[in-house]
Amino acid sequence: MIDDDKPHEECGVFGAWNVTDSAAITALGLHALQHRGQEATGIVTHDGVRFHSHKGLGLVGDNYGDTKTMAGLPGTRAIGHNRYATTGETVLRNVQPLFAEFEFGGFAVGHNGNLTNAHTLRKALTRRGCLFQSTMDSEVFIHLIAISLYASVVDRLIDAIKQVIGAYSLVALTDEHLIGVRDPLGVRPLILGRVHGADGNAGWILASETCALDIVGADFIRDIEPGEIVLIDDSGVRSIKPFAPQSPRFCVFEYIYFARPDSVMEGTSVYNARKLIGAQLAKEAPAEADVIVPVPDSGVPAAMGFAEASGVAFELGIIRNHYVGRTFIEPTDQIRHLGVRLKHSANRAILEGKRVVLVDDSIVRGTTSQKIVEMVRAAGAAEVHMRIAGPPTAYSCFYGIDTPERSKLLAARNSIEEMAKLIGVDSLAFISIDGLYRALGKSGRDPKNPAFCDACFTGDYPIALTDHIEPRDEQLTLLAELS
Repeated sequence: MIDDDKPHEECGVFGAWNVTDSAAITALGLHALQHRGQEATGIVTHDGVRFHSHKGLGLVGDNYGDTKTMAGLPGTRAIGHNRYATTGETVLRNVQPLFAEFEFGGFAVGHNGNLTNAHTLRKALTRRGCLFQSTMDSEVFIHLIAISLYASVVDRLIDAIKQVIGAYSLVALTDEHLIGVRDPLGVRPLILGRVHGADGNAGWILASETCALDIVGADFIRDIEPGEIVLIDDSGVRSIKPFAPQSPRFCVFEYIYFARPDSVMEGTSVYNARKLIGAQLAKEAPAEADVIVPVPDSGVPAAMGFAEASGVAFELGIIRNHYVGRTFIEPTDQIRHLGVRLKHSANRAILEGKRVVLVDDSIVRGTTSQKIVEMVRAAGAAEVHMRIAGPPTAYSCFYGIDTPERSKLLAARNSIEEMAKLIGVDSLAFISIDGLYRALGKSGRDPKNPAFCDACFTGDYPIALTDHIEPRDEQLTLLAELS
C-alpha cells in the first residue's frame, strides 16, 4: 500500500436512532469517516421487528451506492462501521458490525480501538466452549455478553466491559436501544448528536467525529464521557457510569493526524490545533528558508501555522493526486519505489532554487519521507529541511492504531541526526512533547498526570498491556479465507 509509512486510522463508528432512512444516513456518516478505515464497511439496521445487515470489503461508496442494497436495509435505527484492520485479517467474516442472537433478542456491535487483554480473554472463553467466528478482539464483547449471568442486555454489557482492558469506543444496537460506550480513560473518541426524528421527536446520532454530524445535518450535543455508557431509546438518552472516575487520556495523535481537520475533538478544533502545533514548531525549530511546503494532506494546517509564525511564504510545493488508493499496477520493486509519485508530485515552479522547509505530521519507517525528499531535490530545491508536527514516534501503539513493531520505527533506533542523514535532509526537527502540550492549551506535560495518551512518543502506556506481557500463542484461526 502506498501509505504504509503512516500510522493508520483505528476505525470509525456511527449510530442512528429514530431517523428516517437510517441506513442512508449511516452510509453518509460512514462516508465522512472514511479516513478512519478504508478496508471494509458494514451497516446493520432494525425495522422494529427484524435486523438487516450488509457488509463488504472496500470503500463506503463501493458498497452503498445502489438502491437495491439500501432498500434491503429498512428501519429507523442503524449502526455502521468502517474498518482498518488492527487485529484480524481483512476478510468478510472480520467485517463489522458483528451480530448475534441472544435469548433477549438481537445484538449488533461496532468497535473502534483495541482490547489489550483480548487474547487472554479469548483463550479463557474458548476453554469454556465459546466458538469464535472471527479473529477480531471485538468478538470478545459478544461472548462475554453471552455467558453473563445478568438478565438484561444492559447489565450484561456492563458485566462485559468491566472484564475488558483497552482503549475503545463502541456502538451497539438491540431490539430496544442504541448504545454508545467509551473506555474509562477516553482514549478513543465518541460523540452524541441530535437530528429531527422520524416520528417528529428527537432523533439521535452517535459518531466517532463531529464531521459525521455535519454531513447528515445533525447538531452536536456533547462528547460521550470517558467510561460512560449512553442508552438511547424512544424516551430519550440515559447515561450510566459504571467505572470510578479517572484522569482522561485522550489520544493526542487525533489532533496531529487521525481526525479530519474540520472535526472538533474534546472541545478543540482539530484545524486550529494543527495550526497552533505548527506555530509552536516554528518557535522551537526555525529554519532559514524561502518557502514552507506541507506534505499533503495532513501536513497542511501545521505548515500554515509554521509559515505564519515564521513569516516565510506558504506554498504548495507538493501536489497530491486524490484519486489513488492501492497501486493499480503489479507491485514490483520498481513500482513500489515509484509508488510515492502516484500520490505526490513535485511542483517544480515553486521548489526550484529554493530553500525548502517540508512540514509533515510524523515519521514512522521513514521510507516515504526519504522518497519525498528525493523528489523535492530532483525538482531543483537548493536546500531541504524537514519539520515534524509531532515528537519522534519511538514506541508502538497497542490501543487501536496500526503502527509497526518498535524495531521498525526509525526514531526507535536512530538519533535525530542519524534520521536526517537517512532521509536525506539538510536538517530535521520535531516538536517537543512539552511544546505539543502547550500548543494544545496545556502548560506542558505533567509526567505524573499527562493530559493525553502519548505512549507512541513517550512509552508511557496508561492501560495495562496484558496480552503483551504474558506469553501468547499467535494462532487465532485455522481457516485461510480468500478476500
